[in-house]
Amino acid sequence: MTLPEKENYPYPLHVFRFHVDFEEKLLHPNGEPRNVVLCSGAFAECSGLEATMEPKVIKEGGRNWGAIQRMGKITFSTVILKRGMTNTKDLWTWFNLVGQQGKYNIRLNATITMFDNDGKGILAWKLTHALPIKFKAADLNAKGGGDVAIEEIHLAHEGFAQKTGSLRNLFESKSQGA
Repeated sequence: MTLPEKENYPYPLHVFRFHVDFEEKLLHPNGEPRNVVLCSGAFAECSGLEATMEPKVIKEGGRNWGAIQRMGKITFSTVILKRGMTNTKDLWTWFNLVGQQGKYNIRLNATITMFDNDGKGILAWKLTHALPIKFKAADLNAKGGGDVAIEEIHLAHEGFAQKTGSLRNLFESKSQGA
C-alpha cells in the first residue's frame, strides 16, 4: 500500500508556525494596482479568526415542527495578534495614525500564513481592510524575572477568506514574497 502525495494527505497543521504580512494596494506607475507589503513579522499568538452567521428564524403559521432557518448576517470577531516587543514601532505607528492623527482611511489587508515543518506555506487567511482598534504595550513589573515583554494589537476587519494560489515560504525575504 502506498501513501497518497503529501499535498493530498490531510496532515494536521501545527499552530505555532505562522507569519503575518500587512499589505496596502497601491497603483503601480503603469496604472495597475499592486499589493505592497508595508510590514510583516512573526507573532507569538493569533486569535479571533472567526466568522459567525446569525440564522434568521421564520415562524410560519401552521408549522408546528420547528421554525424555518434562513441565512442571516455574518459577523467577524476581532483578531488579536501578540508578539514580543522590539524597538520597531510599526504597530504603534499604524494605531497612532488612525487614532490620534485622524487618518481613519489607513486600512491594510493582512495575510496570516501557516507553514509546514519545512517552512512551506500551506494555508493562508486574508483579512480585508483591517483597522487597529486597540494597542496594548507590555505590562511592566520589576518582579518579572526575565519575562519577555509582549505587545498586542486588536484588529477589526471587513471579512476574511482563505487565500488561494501560491503562498510564501517562511525563509524567503520580503522582496521575493511581494
